[in-house]
Amino acid sequence: MKGGRKKIGAALALIIVLSSFGYLVYGGIGENIVYFVTPGELLAKGNDAYDRPTRLGGQVVPGTMEWDADALDLRFTLQDEDGQIRVHSQKAPPAMFREGMGVIVEGKLTRTGVFESSSVMVKHSNEYRPPEDGHPKPEDMYKSLIRES
Repeated sequence: MKGGRKKIGAALALIIVLSSFGYLVYGGIGENIVYFVTPGELLAKGNDAYDRPTRLGGQVVPGTMEWDADALDLRFTLQDEDGQIRVHSQKAPPAMFREGMGVIVEGKLTRTGVFESSSVMVKHSNEYRPPEDGHPKPEDMYKSLIRES
């Protein structure tokens, strides 16, 4: 009889583990995926796009960034292949923020056509590229951090 209880216990444990895994794959992970709309998609919504919390993603149009560090005033244009939207933020941009790169902003599109952003997030590649010729080697950079007595 003890062998039967062990089999039932193992089967229940397996069901619990598989159920937990299924929840993570189909439910839990889905809640943590970051969705955003592109400028073209947001503009296509018409009046439904205005004054609603939105996550907008696109590429910063080169030559459109205006940054006033004293006033903490950042302005730039986001684009995709179907449209452009002017973005305004009253926060400092992330250190990696550059024109021509992909960014995601959170905020609302106002009736003036400007997206008022409360958060700017940069998108970056997860690919590592070694430094190009002429750049200091990592081991040389580390040496500058270590003080010799």
